[in-house]
Amino acid sequence: MKLFDVYPLMPVNIVKAKNCKLWDENGTEYLDFYGGHAVISVGHSHPFYVGKIKNQLDKIGFYSNSVINKLQEELAEKLGKISEFEDYNLFLCNSGAEANENALKIASFISGKKKFITFKNSFHGRTSAAVAATDDPSIVAPVNETSNFIFCEWNNVEEFEKLFFENIQDLAGVIIEGIQGIGGIQIPSQELMSKISELCVENSVFFISDEIQSGYARSGKFFAHQYFNVKPDIITTAKGMANGFPIGGVLVSSKIPAKHKMLGTTFGGNHLACAAAIAVLEIISNENLVEESLQKGKYLVQKLNEIPRVKEIRGKGLLIGIDFEIPASQVSKILREEFKIFVGSASNPLTMRLLPPLTISYPEMDYLISSLQSVLNSI
Repeated sequence: MKLFDVYPLMPVNIVKAKNCKLWDENGTEYLDFYGGHAVISVGHSHPFYVGKIKNQLDKIGFYSNSVINKLQEELAEKLGKISEFEDYNLFLCNSGAEANENALKIASFISGKKKFITFKNSFHGRTSAAVAATDDPSIVAPVNETSNFIFCEWNNVEEFEKLFFENIQDLAGVIIEGIQGIGGIQIPSQELMSKISELCVENSVFFISDEIQSGYARSGKFFAHQYFNVKPDIITTAKGMANGFPIGGVLVSSKIPAKHKMLGTTFGGNHLACAAAIAVLEIISNENLVEESLQKGKYLVQKLNEIPRVKEIRGKGLLIGIDFEIPASQVSKILREEFKIFVGSASNPLTMRLLPPLTISYPEMDYLISSLQSVLNSI
Protein backbone atom coordinates (compact mmCIF):
# COMPACT_ATOMS: atom_id res chain seq x y z
CA MET A 1 0.00 0.00 0.00
CA LYS A 2 1.14 3.55 -0.78
CA LEU A 3 0.10 6.87 0.68
CA PHE A 4 -2.87 8.64 -0.87
CA ASP A 5 -1.07 11.46 -2.67
CA VAL A 6 -2.91 14.61 -1.60
CA TYR A 7 -0.01 16.69 -0.26
CA PRO A 8 2.72 18.48 -2.24
CA LEU A 9 5.78 17.52 -0.19
CA MET A 10 9.08 19.28 0.38
CA PRO A 11 11.95 16.83 -0.16
CA VAL A 12 12.91 16.85 3.53
CA ASN A 13 12.43 14.05 6.07
CA ILE A 14 12.35 15.62 9.54
CA VAL A 15 13.24 13.13 12.29
CA LYS A 16 14.05 15.30 15.31
CA ALA A 17 13.06 18.69 16.75
CA LYS A 18 13.99 20.87 19.71
CA ASN A 19 12.45 24.26 20.46
CA CYS A 20 12.74 26.13 17.12
CA LYS A 21 15.20 23.75 15.44
CA LEU A 22 14.50 20.77 13.19
CA TRP A 23 16.85 18.04 11.94
CA ASP A 24 16.43 15.81 8.91
CA GLU A 25 17.56 12.22 8.49
CA ASN A 26 20.99 13.41 7.33
CA GLY A 27 21.53 15.56 10.42
CA THR A 28 20.95 18.84 8.58
CA GLU A 29 19.60 21.51 10.92
CA TYR A 30 16.70 23.81 9.98
CA LEU A 31 15.17 26.83 11.67
CA ASP A 32 11.39 26.58 12.03
CA PHE A 33 9.56 29.78 11.15
CA TYR A 34 6.38 27.93 10.25
CA GLY A 35 5.65 25.80 13.30
CA GLY A 36 3.93 23.13 11.23
CA HIS A 37 0.96 25.35 10.23
CA ALA A 38 1.16 27.46 13.43
CA VAL A 39 0.72 24.35 15.58
CA ILE A 40 3.96 24.51 17.58
CA SER A 41 3.21 27.16 20.17
CA VAL A 42 5.63 26.41 23.02
CA GLY A 43 8.54 24.99 21.01
CA HIS A 44 9.27 21.48 19.82
CA SER A 45 9.84 18.85 22.53
CA HIS A 46 9.53 21.29 25.43
CA PRO A 47 10.72 19.25 28.44
CA PHE A 48 7.76 20.19 30.64
CA TYR A 49 5.34 19.28 27.85
CA VAL A 50 7.07 15.97 27.12
CA GLY A 51 7.14 15.12 30.82
CA LYS A 52 3.41 15.78 31.22
CA ILE A 53 2.53 13.43 28.37
CA LYS A 54 4.91 10.69 29.54
CA ASN A 55 3.57 10.87 33.08
CA GLN A 56 -0.03 10.73 31.87
CA LEU A 57 0.67 7.76 29.62
CA ASP A 58 1.94 5.83 32.64
CA LYS A 59 -1.50 6.34 34.24
CA ILE A 60 -4.11 6.18 31.46
CA GLY A 61 -4.00 7.36 27.87
CA PHE A 62 -7.63 7.03 26.85
CA TYR A 63 -11.11 6.27 27.97
CA SER A 64 -14.36 7.41 26.43
CA ASN A 65 -16.46 10.43 27.32
CA SER A 66 -18.95 8.15 29.05
CA VAL A 67 -16.97 8.58 32.29
CA ILE A 68 -15.73 11.55 34.31
CA ASN A 69 -12.37 12.91 33.19
CA LYS A 70 -11.04 15.41 35.72
CA LEU A 71 -8.34 16.50 33.27
CA GLN A 72 -11.07 17.99 31.07
CA GLU A 73 -12.30 20.03 34.02
CA GLU A 74 -8.75 21.19 34.81
CA LEU A 75 -8.20 22.18 31.19
CA ALA A 76 -11.47 24.12 31.06
CA GLU A 77 -10.65 25.96 34.29
CA LYS A 78 -7.13 26.91 33.17
CA LEU A 79 -8.24 27.92 29.66
CA GLY A 80 -11.07 30.05 31.04
CA LYS A 81 -8.70 31.86 33.38
CA ILE A 82 -5.88 32.62 30.92
CA SER A 83 -8.26 33.61 28.09
CA GLU A 84 -10.55 35.64 30.37
CA PHE A 85 -13.58 33.57 29.32
CA GLU A 86 -14.22 31.94 32.70
CA ASP A 87 -17.99 32.26 32.26
CA TYR A 88 -17.96 30.14 29.06
CA ASN A 89 -18.26 26.36 28.71
CA LEU A 90 -15.85 24.11 26.80
CA PHE A 91 -16.53 21.29 24.34
CA LEU A 92 -13.45 19.28 23.38
CA CYS A 93 -12.87 17.62 20.02
CA ASN A 94 -9.91 16.67 17.82
CA SER A 95 -9.18 19.37 15.23
CA GLY A 96 -9.93 22.86 13.99
CA ALA A 97 -12.32 21.68 11.30
CA GLU A 98 -14.22 19.63 13.86
CA ALA A 99 -14.33 22.60 16.23
CA ASN A 100 -15.86 24.77 13.49
CA GLU A 101 -18.33 22.02 12.51
CA ASN A 102 -19.54 21.90 16.10
CA ALA A 103 -19.68 25.68 16.43
CA LEU A 104 -21.87 25.93 13.31
CA LYS A 105 -24.00 23.06 14.55
CA ILE A 106 -24.55 24.71 17.96
CA ALA A 107 -25.63 27.98 16.33
CA SER A 108 -27.99 26.15 14.00
CA PHE A 109 -29.43 23.91 16.73
CA ILE A 110 -30.20 26.80 19.08
CA SER A 111 -31.46 29.27 16.47
CA GLY A 112 -33.37 26.72 14.41
CA LYS A 113 -31.88 28.42 11.33
CA LYS A 114 -29.36 27.27 8.75
CA LYS A 115 -27.65 30.21 7.02
CA PHE A 116 -24.33 31.81 7.93
CA ILE A 117 -22.38 34.80 6.70
CA THR A 118 -18.72 34.06 6.10
CA PHE A 119 -16.00 36.03 4.31
CA LYS A 120 -14.05 36.03 1.06
CA ASN A 121 -10.58 34.51 1.34
CA SER A 122 -11.60 32.61 4.48
CA PHE A 123 -10.47 29.16 5.56
CA HIS A 124 -12.44 27.22 8.17
CA GLY A 125 -11.56 23.58 7.44
CA ARG A 126 -12.05 20.73 5.00
CA THR A 127 -15.04 18.90 6.49
CA SER A 128 -18.68 19.22 5.45
CA ALA A 129 -19.96 22.58 6.74
CA ALA A 130 -16.50 23.99 7.49
CA VAL A 131 -15.36 23.58 3.89
CA ALA A 132 -18.63 25.07 2.62
CA ALA A 133 -17.79 28.14 4.76
CA THR A 134 -14.31 28.27 3.18
CA ASP A 135 -13.64 30.48 0.16
CA ASP A 136 -11.83 27.90 -1.97
CA PRO A 137 -14.03 26.13 -4.56
CA SER A 138 -11.17 23.75 -5.43
CA ILE A 139 -11.54 21.91 -2.10
CA VAL A 140 -15.36 21.83 -2.07
CA ALA A 141 -16.75 18.51 -3.32
CA PRO A 142 -20.27 18.37 -4.81
CA VAL A 143 -21.56 16.79 -1.60
CA ASN A 144 -20.41 19.91 0.31
CA GLU A 145 -22.06 22.43 -2.00
CA THR A 146 -24.81 24.41 -0.27
CA SER A 147 -26.47 27.81 -0.39
CA ASN A 148 -26.33 28.05 3.41
CA PHE A 149 -23.11 30.09 3.41
CA ILE A 150 -23.10 33.65 2.12
CA PHE A 151 -19.71 35.17 1.30
CA CYS A 152 -19.07 38.82 2.09
CA GLU A 153 -16.14 40.91 0.87
CA TRP A 154 -13.45 41.25 3.52
CA ASN A 155 -13.78 44.45 5.58
CA ASN A 156 -16.73 45.65 3.51
CA VAL A 157 -19.02 46.82 6.31
CA GLU A 158 -21.71 48.16 3.99
CA GLU A 159 -21.99 44.84 2.13
CA PHE A 160 -21.99 42.91 5.42
CA GLU A 161 -24.90 44.93 6.77
CA LYS A 162 -26.81 44.48 3.50
CA LEU A 163 -26.29 40.70 3.45
CA PHE A 164 -27.15 40.45 7.13
CA PHE A 165 -30.60 41.98 6.74
CA GLU A 166 -31.31 40.32 3.39
CA ASN A 167 -30.91 36.94 5.08
CA ILE A 168 -32.10 37.75 8.60
CA GLN A 169 -35.07 35.33 8.52
CA ASP A 170 -32.78 32.33 8.01
CA LEU A 171 -29.56 33.63 9.56
CA ALA A 172 -28.11 31.44 12.34
CA GLY A 173 -24.72 33.09 12.64
CA VAL A 174 -21.68 34.94 11.36
CA ILE A 175 -18.29 33.18 11.31
CA ILE A 176 -15.03 35.10 10.95
CA GLU A 177 -11.37 34.38 11.63
CA GLY A 178 -9.85 36.54 14.36
CA ILE A 179 -7.15 37.17 11.76
CA GLN A 180 -7.31 35.37 8.42
CA GLY A 181 -4.48 32.86 8.24
CA ILE A 182 -4.28 31.01 4.93
CA GLY A 183 -5.89 34.10 3.40
CA GLY A 184 -2.55 35.86 3.95
CA ILE A 185 -2.72 37.28 7.51
CA GLN A 186 -5.56 39.69 6.78
CA ILE A 187 -6.66 41.70 9.81
CA PRO A 188 -10.33 42.62 10.20
CA SER A 189 -11.15 46.27 10.70
CA GLN A 190 -12.44 47.57 14.00
CA GLU A 191 -15.50 48.83 12.12
CA LEU A 192 -16.33 45.38 10.77
CA MET A 193 -15.85 43.57 14.08
CA SER A 194 -17.93 46.17 15.92
CA LYS A 195 -20.71 45.90 13.32
CA ILE A 196 -20.76 42.08 13.51
CA SER A 197 -21.00 42.24 17.29
CA GLU A 198 -23.67 44.95 17.26
CA LEU A 199 -25.95 43.30 14.70
CA CYS A 200 -25.59 39.83 16.18
CA VAL A 201 -26.50 41.04 19.67
CA GLU A 202 -29.44 43.13 18.47
CA ASN A 203 -30.89 40.36 16.28
CA SER A 204 -30.11 37.20 18.30
CA VAL A 205 -27.68 35.90 15.67
CA PHE A 206 -24.63 33.94 16.82
CA PHE A 207 -21.18 35.52 16.46
CA ILE A 208 -18.54 32.81 15.93
CA SER A 209 -14.85 33.71 16.11
CA ASP A 210 -12.58 31.14 14.44
CA GLU A 211 -9.32 31.33 16.42
CA ILE A 212 -7.91 28.06 15.09
CA GLN A 213 -4.74 29.73 13.80
CA SER A 214 -4.92 33.18 15.41
CA GLY A 215 -5.55 31.98 18.96
CA TYR A 216 -3.44 30.69 21.82
CA ALA A 217 -1.21 33.75 22.24
CA ARG A 218 -0.02 33.77 18.63
CA SER A 219 -1.33 37.27 17.91
CA GLY A 220 -0.01 38.89 21.08
CA LYS A 221 -3.43 38.54 22.69
CA PHE A 222 -4.73 35.16 23.81
CA PHE A 223 -7.39 35.38 21.07
CA ALA A 224 -6.99 37.78 18.14
CA HIS A 225 -10.57 39.09 18.36
CA GLN A 226 -9.62 40.57 21.75
CA TYR A 227 -7.90 43.41 19.87
CA PHE A 228 -11.35 44.65 18.87
CA ASN A 229 -13.20 44.74 22.20
CA VAL A 230 -15.88 42.28 21.07
CA LYS A 231 -17.17 39.16 22.79
CA PRO A 232 -18.25 36.36 20.42
CA ASP A 233 -20.89 33.85 21.46
CA ILE A 234 -18.74 30.92 20.30
CA ILE A 235 -14.95 30.69 19.90
CA THR A 236 -13.11 27.84 18.20
CA THR A 237 -9.51 26.85 18.80
CA ALA A 238 -7.12 24.04 17.88
CA LYS A 239 -3.70 24.52 16.25
CA GLY A 240 -1.58 25.85 19.11
CA MET A 241 -3.72 24.22 21.77
CA ALA A 242 -1.58 21.15 22.47
CA ASN A 243 1.64 21.85 20.57
CA GLY A 244 1.06 19.11 18.01
CA PHE A 245 -1.10 16.65 19.92
CA PRO A 246 -4.49 16.49 18.13
CA ILE A 247 -7.13 18.47 20.02
CA GLY A 248 -9.71 21.15 19.32
CA GLY A 249 -12.03 23.17 21.47
CA VAL A 250 -15.26 25.15 21.28
CA LEU A 251 -15.78 27.85 23.89
CA VAL A 252 -19.51 28.39 24.29
CA SER A 253 -21.21 31.31 26.00
CA SER A 254 -23.03 30.36 29.19
CA LYS A 255 -26.23 31.79 27.70
CA ILE A 256 -26.27 28.88 25.22
CA PRO A 257 -27.87 25.80 26.79
CA ALA A 258 -26.30 22.37 26.42
CA LYS A 259 -28.36 19.27 25.74
CA HIS A 260 -27.34 15.61 25.91
CA LYS A 261 -26.57 14.12 22.46
CA MET A 262 -26.34 17.61 20.94
CA LEU A 263 -22.62 17.05 20.24
CA GLY A 264 -20.31 14.10 20.62
CA THR A 265 -16.84 12.73 19.96
CA THR A 266 -15.00 9.47 20.55
CA PHE A 267 -11.44 10.72 20.92
CA GLY A 268 -12.00 14.39 21.78
CA GLY A 269 -10.74 15.47 25.18
CA ASN A 270 -9.02 12.17 25.93
CA HIS A 271 -6.59 11.93 28.83
CA LEU A 272 -3.41 12.32 26.77
CA ALA A 273 -4.78 15.24 24.76
CA CYS A 274 -5.85 17.04 27.93
CA ALA A 275 -2.47 16.46 29.56
CA ALA A 276 -0.77 17.97 26.49
CA ALA A 277 -3.16 20.94 26.40
CA ILE A 278 -2.78 21.61 30.13
CA ALA A 279 1.00 21.59 29.73
CA VAL A 280 0.76 24.18 26.95
CA LEU A 281 -1.37 26.52 29.07
CA GLU A 282 1.02 26.21 31.99
CA ILE A 283 4.02 26.96 29.77
CA ILE A 284 2.25 29.95 28.18
CA SER A 285 1.53 31.29 31.66
CA ASN A 286 4.90 30.49 33.27
CA GLU A 287 6.96 31.81 30.35
CA ASN A 288 4.73 34.85 29.71
CA LEU A 289 4.30 33.85 26.07
CA VAL A 290 1.37 36.15 25.32
CA GLU A 291 3.53 39.19 26.01
CA GLU A 292 6.58 37.51 24.43
CA SER A 293 4.62 36.96 21.23
CA LEU A 294 3.54 40.60 21.17
CA GLN A 295 7.03 42.02 21.70
CA LYS A 296 8.82 39.59 19.38
CA GLY A 297 6.26 40.29 16.68
CA LYS A 298 6.87 44.04 16.96
CA TYR A 299 10.61 43.47 16.68
CA LEU A 300 10.26 41.20 13.67
CA VAL A 301 7.94 43.59 11.82
CA GLN A 302 10.28 46.51 12.52
CA LYS A 303 13.22 44.58 11.06
CA LEU A 304 11.20 43.34 8.08
CA ASN A 305 10.21 46.91 7.26
CA GLU A 306 13.88 47.74 6.79
CA ILE A 307 14.26 45.22 3.95
CA PRO A 308 13.99 46.62 0.40
CA ARG A 309 11.75 44.70 -2.04
CA VAL A 310 9.27 43.80 0.67
CA LYS A 311 5.97 45.14 -0.65
CA GLU A 312 3.76 44.89 2.43
CA ILE A 313 3.81 43.42 5.95
CA ARG A 314 0.70 42.53 7.95
CA GLY A 315 0.29 40.88 11.29
CA LYS A 316 -0.08 40.87 15.03
CA GLY A 317 2.37 39.14 17.33
CA LEU A 318 4.01 36.14 15.69
CA LEU A 319 1.32 35.86 13.02
CA ILE A 320 2.91 37.70 10.11
CA GLY A 321 2.28 37.91 6.39
CA ILE A 322 4.83 39.34 3.94
CA ASP A 323 3.95 40.32 0.37
CA PHE A 324 6.59 40.37 -2.37
CA GLU A 325 6.46 41.50 -5.98
CA ILE A 326 7.72 38.05 -6.99
CA PRO A 327 6.26 34.62 -6.12
CA ALA A 328 6.81 33.90 -2.44
CA SER A 329 7.55 30.26 -3.32
CA GLN A 330 10.69 31.45 -5.10
CA VAL A 331 11.88 33.16 -1.91
CA SER A 332 10.83 30.26 0.33
CA LYS A 333 12.67 27.69 -1.75
CA ILE A 334 15.98 29.54 -1.46
CA LEU A 335 15.43 30.14 2.27
CA ARG A 336 14.93 26.41 2.76
CA GLU A 337 17.64 25.10 0.46
CA GLU A 338 20.42 27.62 1.11
CA PHE A 339 19.68 29.05 4.55
CA LYS A 340 17.84 26.07 6.06
CA ILE A 341 14.74 28.00 7.15
CA PHE A 342 11.15 26.79 6.91
CA VAL A 343 8.46 29.41 6.22
CA GLY A 344 4.82 29.17 5.17
CA SER A 345 2.74 30.01 2.12
CA ALA A 346 -0.72 31.51 1.67
CA SER A 347 -3.56 31.46 -0.85
CA ASN A 348 -1.99 34.52 -2.51
CA PRO A 349 1.14 33.27 -4.33
CA LEU A 350 2.92 36.55 -3.52
CA THR A 351 2.47 36.09 0.25
CA MET A 352 4.73 34.35 2.75
CA ARG A 353 3.55 33.50 6.25
CA LEU A 354 5.76 33.53 9.35
CA LEU A 355 4.36 31.43 12.22
CA PRO A 356 7.31 30.42 14.41
CA PRO A 357 7.03 28.87 17.86
CA LEU A 358 6.34 31.59 20.43
CA THR A 359 9.68 30.64 22.02
CA ILE A 360 11.68 31.88 19.01
CA SER A 361 14.78 33.83 20.10
CA TYR A 362 15.96 37.25 18.99
CA PRO A 363 19.16 35.85 17.43
CA GLU A 364 17.00 33.42 15.43
CA MET A 365 14.83 36.29 14.24
CA ASP A 366 17.95 38.21 13.26
CA TYR A 367 19.14 35.20 11.26
CA LEU A 368 15.85 35.10 9.36
CA ILE A 369 16.12 38.83 8.58
CA SER A 370 19.69 38.60 7.29
CA SER A 371 18.86 35.48 5.29
CA LEU A 372 15.79 37.09 3.72
CA GLN A 373 17.86 40.14 2.79
CA SER A 374 20.41 37.89 1.10
CA VAL A 375 17.74 35.99 -0.81
CA LEU A 376 16.06 39.14 -2.12
CA ASN A 377 19.42 40.61 -3.09
CA SER A 378 20.22 37.48 -5.10
CA ILE A 379 17.00 37.32 -7.10
